[in-house]
Amino acid sequence: MHKIAFAIALASSLFPSASFAETRQDEAIWVNATVMGRIDGGLVFFAEVQPRIVEGASRLGQVIYRPAIGWQFSNAVTAYQGYARVVEPHQDGGEARIEDRLFQQITWNVGKIGSLEVQSRTRLEQRWRSDAEGMSLRVREMLRFEYPLADAERRVAALGWVEGFAGLKSARWGGVSGFDQLRTFAGLEIPLPGKSTIEAGYLNQTRHVRGGQSDMSHIASLTLFVRP
Repeated sequence: MHKIAFAIALASSLFPSASFAETRQDEAIWVNATVMGRIDGGLVFFAEVQPRIVEGASRLGQVIYRPAIGWQFSNAVTAYQGYARVVEPHQDGGEARIEDRLFQQITWNVGKIGSLEVQSRTRLEQRWRSDAEGMSLRVREMLRFEYPLADAERRVAALGWVEGFAGLKSARWGGVSGFDQLRTFAGLEIPLPGKSTIEAGYLNQTRHVRGGQSDMSHIASLTLFVRP
């Protein structure tokens, strides 16, 4: 566990811009259901849906739909091309705001440091929004750490990950150039029948806001991975 805490602290120190003069706090619940598997040979896929309940866990703030298709080059490296639709319901019942994203992703199973399993995920996103023109470009890098709590193949594991977001190109509707946000997670990975798992824990999101502020969300996170 001390290795996970050290890795998260080290990664967080690489983003000093995450501390701003003013910080607005929120509590939220994020639920994610992801189906992933093999189509044929090296051809693989995943598809996920994620509702996010925000503002003190009082209302639905977003729903993300994200399918992707990829190619597994080896047991360690897989590349994906995907699409995401982000729906933000209007608080007063009006027309929802839509964000469309194309993304390219590479996952890399880095290997083990003793019993600690390390994985990297790099994602490049091209983003458009329904209420304004222009494309925003963003890169995301996640480092994920698993530490098994038993010797069995199907075991509970301590889980931690950190993901940094950086804007490469902003648009009129938003997006930033430079630091965008940092997410850190700590929790458990729990095996289910077959190869499926549940990941549950605490997620902290610190996000840059124009005007010298930051938003910090304290999130109860629950993710179901279904692997047929």
